[in-house]
Amino acid sequence: MKSDPSGTLASWNESSDLCRWSGVVCNSRSRVSALDLRGLRLTGSVSPYVGNLSYLRFLYLQDNQLSGDLPHQLGGLLHLEVLNASSNLIGGAIPANFSRCFNLTTLDLSQNALSGSIPSDLGLLSKLQVLKLGKNNLTGTIPSAIGNLSSLTTLNLATNALGGPIPGDFGRLHALKVLQIAINHLAGEVPPTLYNLSSLVFLDFASNDLFGEIPGDVGYRLPNLVDFHFCFNQFTGLIPPSLHNVTSIQSLRFSHNFLHGPIPPGLGNLRNLVMYNIGFNQIVSSGADGLQFITSLTNSTRLEHLAIDENLLEGVIPESVGNLSSRLYKLYLGANRIYGCIPASIGQLSSLALLNMSHNSISGGIPPEVGQLRQLRMLGLADNRLSGEIPAAIGNLTMLTELQLRGNQLEGSIPSTLGQLQQLLSIDASSNKLEGSIPRELFTLSSLTSLLNLSKNSLSGPLPEDISDLANVVAIDLSGNMLSGNITPALGNCRSLQILSIYGVMLLELITGKSPTDEGFAGDLSLERWVRAAFPDELTRVLDAELTTASICHGGRRISPEKQDECLVSVTSVGLSCAKESPDARLTIREALSQLKRIRDGLLKLELVITI
Repeated sequence: MKSDPSGTLASWNESSDLCRWSGVVCNSRSRVSALDLRGLRLTGSVSPYVGNLSYLRFLYLQDNQLSGDLPHQLGGLLHLEVLNASSNLIGGAIPANFSRCFNLTTLDLSQNALSGSIPSDLGLLSKLQVLKLGKNNLTGTIPSAIGNLSSLTTLNLATNALGGPIPGDFGRLHALKVLQIAINHLAGEVPPTLYNLSSLVFLDFASNDLFGEIPGDVGYRLPNLVDFHFCFNQFTGLIPPSLHNVTSIQSLRFSHNFLHGPIPPGLGNLRNLVMYNIGFNQIVSSGADGLQFITSLTNSTRLEHLAIDENLLEGVIPESVGNLSSRLYKLYLGANRIYGCIPASIGQLSSLALLNMSHNSISGGIPPEVGQLRQLRMLGLADNRLSGEIPAAIGNLTMLTELQLRGNQLEGSIPSTLGQLQQLLSIDASSNKLEGSIPRELFTLSSLTSLLNLSKNSLSGPLPEDISDLANVVAIDLSGNMLSGNITPALGNCRSLQILSIYGVMLLELITGKSPTDEGFAGDLSLERWVRAAFPDELTRVLDAELTTASICHGGRRISPEKQDECLVSVTSVGLSCAKESPDARLTIREALSQLKRIRDGLLKLELVITI
């Protein structure tokens, strides 16, 4: 050991009986039978001399900062029953001779930096009940010999880089209760025999490359399931109806697959349900009552996470949504075919932290009852058909970090109460019908570091000098409004600013003499698209006539018309690059200013033509 911050090993010296050393336990014959050094923040490597403790039965090294390889001498501990070295920095390969520790019941090497393959000889450990190798860098395939471990109750191989199929021999692990093989590169179909392991309580093969269908009768074959996770794979077919009869179920995660068909009946049976995630599939429902299954879930009084987003679900959100569990903190309904109004009862979900209804056809107003969701951190209502004003009550959501209102038909002024959202990182209210000036209170939000997007509205008044208070914001988009004034002097304090969309629009306004709110720009035709269509060959058609006919002079000399045109093309290119519709495609403010400086410097260095 290199360091012992807690000083626990200070008692380890020759002047005292080793059986009295901290962390050392001896048997009746004064032989060391256990070493318990867990959680001492020890650094260094595991000493090979531990292999000399021939009567050692229990070795606890977890929750330290040990590194190096596991010494192969540990394979000589024939009496060893428990080896737990989890949550360290141990690297190298798993010693193959661990198979000689035939009394092992627990081998936990999870959360380290182990590499190489899993030794197939581990299948010789006939007494092994717990095998945890998760969160390492293991590669290769899972040895079929693991199927010989008939006493195994827990197998965790998750979060590695294992490939190949799930061994069919797993079907012989009849004592198995926990199987975690998520976050690997496993491929192929799940062996049918796996669904015969009726003792399984926790089954997780999420985030692999598995495909095929989950058997419809899986709920009858695995009647003790509590957690069943197969998200982020390529499964097809229906949601197994029998799962809704497994009353012990707490967590069902099916998201990011290719499941289709309806949500089967019986959700009301899952009274212990905590998580139900079927997002990112092709689940369907139709008619105004297509979301009535939500009413069934009101029986699940422990429900915390409900995600049905990115499906083909149609219908109206029932008023009963407000009767869902008081523990519900995540409700994802986005990207479906939901219409109708947001029920006022949504305000009863007092624990809700994440609410996403974006990308639907929801209409009506935003109910002021949303302001009762005092724990809300994210409110996503973007790309719907919402109308009316933004409720002032949203200012009560003092925990809010993200507000998405873009792409609706919201009107009226931006409520000054948004200035109360002192945790807000991002606000996007673009593409609405908002009017009036931008409230100064919005620029007191020092927390606003990600995005301020109020573009494509009908906001008016002077460009706020208070924008300089947003010292840490990365992106600001105020384009497509009727704002006036000079914003440039205020930008000096915006140290983190990378994207300022109005800058590009202002450049285009300057060189065309047009405003994005002119009558000619409606529907799909914007100022940016109008200029882009003429760029560069027909640029003179859209430029302000005063620019194309004026003479640019420097030091009493006139710059040639050809060089003037070249300069205008370059400036227009910068303006178009700053005004692209996709924020990710725009030049950053630093890039834009740098390019404009190069254009200016290049222009002033040109060979000048003397005015005649």
